[in-house]
Amino acid sequence: MILVTGVTGALGGLVLGGLSAVDGLEVVAGTRSGDGTTARRIDFDDPATLAEGFKGVDVLVFISAGYAEDDVVLARHGAVTDAATAAGVRHVIYTSLAGSGDLMSIALPHRWTEARLAAAPFDVTILRNGLYSEIPAGFAMVGAESAAATGVFAAPLGDGRMSVVAKEDLADVAVRVAAETQRDLEADGRSRHAHKTYELEGVTAISGHDLAEVLTRALGRTVEYQTVSLYDTREALAGIGMESYQVTHAISMFSNANAGLLEAHDTDLTTLLPTEPRPVHDPIVKAVEAAAMATGRAPATKGR
Repeated sequence: MILVTGVTGALGGLVLGGLSAVDGLEVVAGTRSGDGTTARRIDFDDPATLAEGFKGVDVLVFISAGYAEDDVVLARHGAVTDAATAAGVRHVIYTSLAGSGDLMSIALPHRWTEARLAAAPFDVTILRNGLYSEIPAGFAMVGAESAAATGVFAAPLGDGRMSVVAKEDLADVAVRVAAETQRDLEADGRSRHAHKTYELEGVTAISGHDLAEVLTRALGRTVEYQTVSLYDTREALAGIGMESYQVTHAISMFSNANAGLLEAHDTDLTTLLPTEPRPVHDPIVKAVEAAAMATGRAPATKGR
């Protein structure tokens, strides 16, 4: 049996859907509000739910617990590891952070979790996921109105480029690894993916200049990119009511982008996908066009 945690989230939902479409697999959903019928209750903040929820599970697809203060994430992930051990789970597949993000503040709980899982008695596969293509799409959406009015797209990216990947590609890899692992366990007791770490970096890197070019096409006017200081960005983020840890993580990402550290050079993505990676410009263009329409500045016809 395969259990996927966090299925109400975008990535977890895609993984569950992909696995459910594979013939011959028993797949169970896990969610914080599980009713025990359509989904098991798997609440990382309530470890008592994990012992029951992991019963009978061979392969656990462990979607990382998301944005929170580090101590909260460590407690959640430690509880999952302990409960999986107690329940006799045979193989855990964990969605971690790509190596290009090693110096980002969000890397700490991921690397801690990788080490904690490695010390557990079950087999482990680490899927080091790259940054989602929705991140630069979000930057462009936020800047669309101002760019429409001023012709300037401002973002704290410096001259750096950020490698991004379609979330659907990451889900497809997780589905392949989980399905093959379950079948391997049934066949000979051990997965071909046991104790493997896969770097799933995106094959396309996006810069502020690239986003300005997308805005130019979407808005029907020339848009130039202009970098913004990290100091001003921190002030702006704090001013819109973001939690302090969210500001910290956002500034860390922007700082790494400025330093040119978020552009990947190697990836296992192309080896594990059955087809070429999805074009990451597509969701960016769609997001920008939607934002442009909202500003009332989108041209009637837009070239691609």
